[in-house]
Amino acid sequence: MRRNAADVLTDPPPPADERIAYGPEPLQFGDLRGAGGDTLAVILHGGVWKAKYDLSHTAHLCGVLREAGITTFNVEYRRVGDPGGGWPGSLDDVLLAIDHARTLARRLVLVGHSAGGHLALLAAARLQLPVVAVAAVSDPATWANDGVAAFFGGEPPRAGSPLAQLPLGVPQISIHGTRDDVVPFEQSARYAAAAGGEVELIALEGAGHFEPIDARSPESAVVLRAVERLIA
Repeated sequence: MRRNAADVLTDPPPPADERIAYGPEPLQFGDLRGAGGDTLAVILHGGVWKAKYDLSHTAHLCGVLREAGITTFNVEYRRVGDPGGGWPGSLDDVLLAIDHARTLARRLVLVGHSAGGHLALLAAARLQLPVVAVAAVSDPATWANDGVAAFFGGEPPRAGSPLAQLPLGVPQISIHGTRDDVVPFEQSARYAAAAGGEVELIALEGAGHFEPIDARSPESAVVLRAVERLIA
């Protein structure tokens, strides 16, 4: 029987090599995994932008990348329920983390899952960095989840929509399970269609929301290959 990929939310994460503060606030830190070098994958976790979900579940994907020789910086940031979290504080934290990541490596690629994919796309547009968006909330105004209003404090502004920012002007790979019941596949399909040739959409047939970040699911290898391509 295939394992439940949502177990990544509760499975113990692989240990980090170092925890690094990127700002003065308690939640402004990231976990470094890997041997270093001139390239770094900045990982942004999801969880409906809510404080109850932290960076531990994307640590499993970081383990996959580390085993392939890719150094990762798994970023924590303030979320809804944390002082300063929500819009635009969560994105401000991400931008600050990326600024610090530039001191760790010369070349960066952003990788975001779910709500973290939303933040990764917005950061990619502002900082002109390549991005792998995994099961991303690319059009929050059409995502039927009460977390959207909680995050934005109402209707999402144009500045908070990756779809509204197109074209981003950076290489983008969008990866999404066709049976995702958390963030519908249509989010990425509509985004890729609007972006034209700027976005490569990889549909994971039959996969749900968590398989791409689950080290024991074959879909995580698809994310690894996408990161390797953008690094190359």
